[in-house]
Amino acid sequence: KVAIKGIERELICPACKELFTHPLILPCQHNVCHKCVKEILFAFEDSFADGGSESSNQSSPRIRISSSSMDRIDRISRSGIKRNSLTPRSTLFPCPGCQRDIDLGERGINGLFRNFTLETIVERYRQAARAAIAIMCDFCKPPPQESTKSCMDCSASYCNECFKIHHPWGTAKAQHEYVGPTTNFRPKVLMCPEHEMERVNMYCEICRRPVCHLCKLGGCHANHRVTTMSTAYKTLKEKLSKDIEYLISKESQVKAHITQLDLLLKETECNSERAKAEASQSFEKLYHVLEEKKSAALRAIETSKNIRLEKLQTQVEEYQGLLENNGLVGYAQEVLKETDPSCFVQTAKQLHVRIQKATESLKSFRPAAETTFEDFVVDITKQEDILGDLSFHSNGLEMPEINEEQSKMYNRALISWDCPGKTDSADIYVLEYHKLNRDEENVTWQKIDVCGKSRVVSDLDDDSSYAFRVRGYKGSICSPWSREVILRTPPAPVFSFVFDDKCGYNNEHLQLNPRRTSVESRAGFPLLLGSERLQVGCYTTLDYIIGDTGIAKGKHFWAFRVEAYSYLVKVGVVPSNKIQKLFHSTHDVTSPRYEQDSGHDSGSEDAFFDSSQPCTLVTLGMKKFFIPTTPAAPKDPASRILPLPSRLGICLDCDRGRVGFYDAGRMKCLYECEVDCSGIMYPAFALMGGAAVHLEEAVTAKYREYHDDI
Repeated sequence: KVAIKGIERELICPACKELFTHPLILPCQHNVCHKCVKEILFAFEDSFADGGSESSNQSSPRIRISSSSMDRIDRISRSGIKRNSLTPRSTLFPCPGCQRDIDLGERGINGLFRNFTLETIVERYRQAARAAIAIMCDFCKPPPQESTKSCMDCSASYCNECFKIHHPWGTAKAQHEYVGPTTNFRPKVLMCPEHEMERVNMYCEICRRPVCHLCKLGGCHANHRVTTMSTAYKTLKEKLSKDIEYLISKESQVKAHITQLDLLLKETECNSERAKAEASQSFEKLYHVLEEKKSAALRAIETSKNIRLEKLQTQVEEYQGLLENNGLVGYAQEVLKETDPSCFVQTAKQLHVRIQKATESLKSFRPAAETTFEDFVVDITKQEDILGDLSFHSNGLEMPEINEEQSKMYNRALISWDCPGKTDSADIYVLEYHKLNRDEENVTWQKIDVCGKSRVVSDLDDDSSYAFRVRGYKGSICSPWSREVILRTPPAPVFSFVFDDKCGYNNEHLQLNPRRTSVESRAGFPLLLGSERLQVGCYTTLDYIIGDTGIAKGKHFWAFRVEAYSYLVKVGVVPSNKIQKLFHSTHDVTSPRYEQDSGHDSGSEDAFFDSSQPCTLVTLGMKKFFIPTTPAAPKDPASRILPLPSRLGICLDCDRGRVGFYDAGRMKCLYECEVDCSGIMYPAFALMGGAAVHLEEAVTAKYREYHDDI
């Protein structure tokens, strides 16, 4: 027989750390006090309302929400739950025992079973642990008497006199079941929490909980496999008995493990003391170095002080000698009393030189030494940063490296990193970033704890550069900081759109993907037929496509990729009042007349060609970016051809009437020009031959997880 006092650990609520009071069985099969469940729900609702602040975590003196639980508040709060003053409306919270998210469903707490078996065991423990504490009568006038029995039907305790009064002979109450004094009142029949008038008589093997026949007929357990309560009782009791017998048979093995763990406890204590001693020794060395530096600095200051004081004191004595009847002046006055010319001249010549020097020093007075000690100010800024990063380093935990190819900056920043070695990988990473600002002397790093190897960072300022770095942690050991990577945000808020498959879309030459984020032009049979009919000039039109959303005002940015094999692509913007002209223009063609080496590239033709365009576009193709021909553009054609960036961006400023074309990887402007923004502006694209354009996808909070799944 197991001693009742030896199982106290199993009778402690994981939330309040006290003995269970009216324990409820959660869907994860852990037990929590009824009051604790309500307080946890209230605490989480307060955290939602206060934005997850630390002060809101103290809603109940019994409950403390762990940091890992608080990390789920943002995700849980999306349900938009509100509460009244009596009952928590929230039904989603982390289990205090296993930290899994628990959804209580529509009925909330009312849908949970009360664990009467555990309640009975707790009551037996209380009686064994507090045998000297009596249970008082619930109906006596003060002072109450010690109870002698408890009524299971009334759920109350009575002394002899009060029991006779409330259970008189000849009444229905006289037939109530009574037991010895107890605080554990359990119903005779377990009722279904979903259907309060029905008793449970079946066991759901899928949900592992008792159910009634209505739950099976039309409730949430209709399609679940169930068994009778007696069968479940017999099966579970046999399994539990076998498991207990197995554990008891392995008692020697358990004791051996306990002995081994005791040795590990002692070894851990010894190793921790040794680690403390080594750490103390390391810091003592630092203290010794600092003390030496401190002594040297103080000695230097003291030496400089003595030299300066000596110089100033000498200067004071010299000026005191210029006073009447004192020092040099007094000596000169005595020399003037000499009447013998030869003796006077012999002495006066040297004296006159000294008097002249004193007169000159008096006219241009300057202290013999500086009073400030600015040269002795110790700059410890770098040392403070180094000491701030002082931590336990391990040769086995390698420095992570930020992967600039997988990292990107768009509407949010996606930072990805890799570890060179696969062994001893970190348990958690710390990502830090800060905005680059020349005016700020002291840099403040923003810190984010990350469990994986990528993180999406939000709320960054537009048109700004940020520095990112990352380090790994494994317990108390950390890796060195990675090399800082600088990324620049777009010059304006990101504009989201997809390709328009209605307005002017030529489905014979262009092909859209189902999400309308990619368009492809195929140089197929129709293009050959069109070229075959024209022998000289060979005019071939471009196939245009625009975005499905327009811009009326403000500054906006969007990015895209052009496939490397693309022969000819034009990108830019078009106003709404010129869309029809765009799709029916006869001038936007390719022809030998406009080829660079055709001999017909005159300035007048260029002017006519540029002025006739219904939209503002730049030309891309054959892995090149072509700067348009303008008076301000370089005259050398080779200097107008740039390598095609992996990602291109367009920034439209309707308020200033300007459009810029960017290398979206570095957020560097390649070309900018004026544009007429009198109407609603639409993103415009033109393709010819084999070409493809892919719109840049917005970075979401689950961006990396989504792409990893793909």
